[in-house]
Amino acid sequence: MDNNKSLTDILTNTQPNLGTNERIASSVGGGALIAYGLKRGDTIGVLLSLLGGGIFLRGATGHCQVYDALDINKSNESPKQKSKAATGWLSGKVHVTKSVTINKSPAELYQFWHNFENLPLFMNHLESVTVKDGKQSHWKAKAPLGYSVEWDAQTTDDRENEHIAWKSLEGADIPNSGMVEFKPTLTRGTEVKVTLTYEPPAGKFGSYVAKLFGEAPSQQVEEDLRRFKRLMETGMIVHIEGQSSGRAPEAKKASA
Repeated sequence: MDNNKSLTDILTNTQPNLGTNERIASSVGGGALIAYGLKRGDTIGVLLSLLGGGIFLRGATGHCQVYDALDINKSNESPKQKSKAATGWLSGKVHVTKSVTINKSPAELYQFWHNFENLPLFMNHLESVTVKDGKQSHWKAKAPLGYSVEWDAQTTDDRENEHIAWKSLEGADIPNSGMVEFKPTLTRGTEVKVTLTYEPPAGKFGSYVAKLFGEAPSQQVEEDLRRFKRLMETGMIVHIEGQSSGRAPEAKKASA
């Protein structure tokens, strides 16, 4: 810290001292808080909007008074330094594990899931999945604030009636990997266990913003599995936002 800096110097200095990733995260997060606060329209909403305004300004100007006081400057970091800094508060993988017991055999559940194009039937965050060949597929998913993200994925492990694992390929908007396991229970039925790992935009900060808008990944997966259970046990798709339920189309034949 520069001991010669006065409080006035710190408050009036506007020279950028944030890295690119932090500026983007601050702008997106601040804007999200402003929008959410205005939507609430109450006292807490006003406070959130004010907080969001400060965070947005941080991103827009690229200047952080706290960094200034601590004599930290990340605006001119080398790529190596930036990648090292990315392991901090703005980064981090998100891990989710959820399971549900479904009154169907492992073979039935595996065959349905094995064709990834069936997944949007019960995964609300997925817009589409297009299978390219036996191992590769293209995914498109909804993101907070009305955005969408896309990526190509490849099946990395596939054991019939037991499990399927996949991971995104290089260049994905959101690097991710996952596995679904089908384990027979002692009674009639199958435990379906889903494990997901992904890196949200702006890292952990992005996941916090997503949670603020009701997009917590653990809740998403839990609700998806509930819909999957109902779909497989009753043949009915659970719709939301006032839409009626309907019977699912017959599952496509799984790829060889």
